Amino acid sequence: MLTYLFFKTNLVLLKSMIKKLKIAQLAPPYISVPPKKYGGTELIVYYLCQELTKRGHNVTLFASGDSKTSATLEWVFKKELYSQKINWQDPFYPLLHATLIFKKNYNFDIIHNHFHYFGLCFCAGAKTPFLTTYHGDFLTAEKNPAKYEILNQFKNTNFISISNAQRKTTSIKLNFIKTIYNGIDIKKFEFSPKKGKYLAYLGRITPKKGILEAIEIAKKTNLPLKIAAKIDKNLPADIEFFEKKVKPLLKDKKIKYIGEITQNQKSSFLKNAIALLNPIQWEEPFGLVMVESMACGTPVIAFNRGSVPEVVKDKKTGFVVNNINEAVKAVKKIDQIKREDCRKWVEEKFTVERMVDEYEKVYYEVLKKSKSK
Repeated sequence: MLTYLFFKTNLVLLKSMIKKLKIAQLAPPYISVPPKKYGGTELIVYYLCQELTKRGHNVTLFASGDSKTSATLEWVFKKELYSQKINWQDPFYPLLHATLIFKKNYNFDIIHNHFHYFGLCFCAGAKTPFLTTYHGDFLTAEKNPAKYEILNQFKNTNFISISNAQRKTTSIKLNFIKTIYNGIDIKKFEFSPKKGKYLAYLGRITPKKGILEAIEIAKKTNLPLKIAAKIDKNLPADIEFFEKKVKPLLKDKKIKYIGEITQNQKSSFLKNAIALLNPIQWEEPFGLVMVESMACGTPVIAFNRGSVPEVVKDKKTGFVVNNINEAVKAVKKIDQIKREDCRKWVEEKFTVERMVDEYEKVYYEVLKKSKSK
């Protein structure tokens, strides 16, 4: 016991002696940090800023002015662009946002770019060491010639992948220096040992997220389905998809669309479910909703695409399936999953503390490498 206490005390002292860093976190300006409702990237940036600041680092967050953070906040736009109905494809607003990080003499030790192509273009021309966490899938991005060229031009800069599967979605040999899984503040997700009474779908109404497949699974199991999902008002294609494909299916009384929910409502929604349905139709690089569900003890039934096999422990915290019929069979076997195992899996693999531990190591490694050049 004395040996353990001695080791722990010295470890704390050692950490306190390590140089604290001046870190810039460059987030997109479309959704505030943290997001009021939907917004996985923004939630991860928020967790990073909070925990890094807590550990004594000098953190500056570049985001919309309505963001809430314990870090220093810098902004161009007072309100998130999404609420102002700024088109996602408009390049001028994000250009202004990305340049802010270089308008003042901040003298950062390191810049962490979460603002994909805009961040890459600007950060690559700076003397400050930087790394990029890309929160999307490269497969879709590379279909755009301009995005492909940006990635190719800056392929030798430092990239963090958020799953090993994400690396497989790019045809370019990007300089991935580490895979770091996203983490959540597990204290915000209440664990329930009891199985709920409905199937849950949480996310966004768009074809690739598998909402039509989730409804079909629910119908075939004859179980209620609650849909807590965002309809992106800035994407006409998603609005049309909802009106023509999804809305007619809501006539079934067992299929209930409750709309987009807040971060604070997630825990109650997820913990009271039988299982979370995640029949994705794309190579999703992470899927934070699966982690949030398992943190509440609710198993996940997800299609074997993208990061799913890395996030869900098959037959232990849910079922990784290949099609609707397999998903229906999985729902019937859901009692085989111990809800305690779901929570434990998240505690071991997907906490904020673990995520920030790994990012801290990478920051110091990147700095060490830059000084040796």
